[in-house]
Amino acid sequence: MKDKIRIASGQGFWGDLIDAPYHQVTKGPVDYLVMDYLAEVTMSILQKQKNKNPELGYARDIPDLMKRILPICKAKNIKVITNGGGVNPLSCANAVIKVANEIGIKNLKIGIVLGDNLLDRLDQIIYSGAELKNMETGEPITSVKDKLLSANVYFG
Repeated sequence: MKDKIRIASGQGFWGDLIDAPYHQVTKGPVDYLVMDYLAEVTMSILQKQKNKNPELGYARDIPDLMKRILPICKAKNIKVITNGGGVNPLSCANAVIKVANEIGIKNLKIGIVLGDNLLDRLDQIIYSGAELKNMETGEPITSVKDKLLSANVYFG
């Protein structure tokens, strides 16, 4: 086990400097590269994209970025952690695997976390007694439920 772990932040939000992750993995010793893409409005944008095309719903700059940094990360044994899979982490993982295959990287390990999407379970959650009130107005979710585009829970 290492005495210390070096964590670099390559993205702070979707649209952050695209070169930042590259600089992080090339200019210093890094064990983990963390890239944060998501905010509530981003989740809504990604859900709209997924509704139009079921293969979308993730930060689409990730495959191009991975094409650029994956060889470096593989050579330096840098692990990448991101929430850029948005509302479709499986499609994002598949896009990264495709990139890895195109550039000759085999045996890439990718883990994804599922289970945060509650939209299809809202009726069940409400029926079980959860009012899911608006934090600011106190209105129950039932007053806007038919207008919801996405409903996701925070993990952690």
